[in-house]
Amino acid sequence: MRVHQLTFAALAVAAGLSLTACEDGATGQGGATPAPAASSSATVGGGSGSGGSDQEGSEQSGGKDSGQASAGSTGGSSGGSGTAAKAAKCRTDALEITATDSTVGGDTAGTVAVGLKNRGGKDCTLSAYAGVDLKTNAGPLSAKRTGEQAGPFVLKDGKTVYFGISYPLNSSGGSGVRITGLVVTPPDETESVTLNWPGAATLPVTDGSGSPVEVGPIGSADQGG
Repeated sequence: MRVHQLTFAALAVAAGLSLTACEDGATGQGGATPAPAASSSATVGGGSGSGGSDQEGSEQSGGKDSGQASAGSTGGSSGGSGTAAKAAKCRTDALEITATDSTVGGDTAGTVAVGLKNRGGKDCTLSAYAGVDLKTNAGPLSAKRTGEQAGPFVLKDGKTVYFGISYPLNSSGGSGVRITGLVVTPPDETESVTLNWPGAATLPVTDGSGSPVEVGPIGSADQGG
C-alpha cells in the first residue's frame, strides 16, 4: 500500500506541476494577447496622429505648393502678358525720321529707305505700316501698301528700323511730275513729319488709275538699302 500511496502522491505532484505549467502557459499567452492589441492601438493612434500630421502637413504643403503654383502662374501670366505689359506705341515726337536714296544702279524702279530712330528713352511699338505721301507739283500723292504681312515691331530705345518706298523711274524723256517733298506719318499716329525727297526728281506721268508709289511694312528695308 505504501508503494501505491507513493505512486499516487507522485502522480498528484506531477499533475499539479502540469496544471501549474498549463496555467502559467495560459497566463503567458493571455499576457501576450493584449500586446498585439496595445500595438494595434499604438499603430492606430500613431497612424491617426501621423496621418493627421501628414494630412495637415500635406494640406499645408499643398497650400504652399498651390501658392507657389499660383505665383508661378501669375508670373507666367505677367510674363506672358507681354501683351498687357508690352511697350507703348511710338510717338511721332519721340522718333527721329530720315530718308535716303537706296536705288541701286540698273534697277527699273527707284527706292527710298525711311529710317525711324527711337529717341524717346524707352522701348516703343510700331505696327505694320507708316503713312507716306509725296508732295508734287500736281498735288499730294499717297503711296499704297505692298500688302506684305508684318506684325507689331518693338523698337528698342536708341535703335533704328527702316521701311522702303518704291516708285517708277521717269525714263520717258518728258518732264513728268515733279516731287517737292515727302510726308511720313508713323503707324497709328496723326502727327506727320515733312522731309526733303532724296530720290529722283520726277515721276512719269500716269493715267491716274492708281498710285505708282508703294510703301513696304516696317522693317522691309535695311540701312542704306
